[in-house]
Amino acid sequence: MFILYPQTGLFPLGQLYATPGVLVDVTETEISAALARHSTGDWGDLCQEDIDENNRALKEGARLLSCYRSSQRVKFWIITEWDRSVTTVLLPSEY
Repeated sequence: MFILYPQTGLFPLGQLYATPGVLVDVTETEISAALARHSTGDWGDLCQEDIDENNRALKEGARLLSCYRSSQRVKFWIITEWDRSVTTVLLPSEY
């Protein structure tokens, strides 16, 4: 599913998509809040190694991955492609 989100932050999000599973298990409000965090470099629940990799990718133009949990403790990811053309919100099981 295609979703709309204002393009602000450290990098462009490109076209935004959400998978069927995440749309069932995570509210739109939580998805929007996570997109805001992702776009400002708050990578969520990642280990320091993954945070460092995202910070490098931000400078060098590689893929960005964030991990968040909904209020119901559902883990979901946000992935922005290396060329910043597409950002997808998904459950890890949908990868």
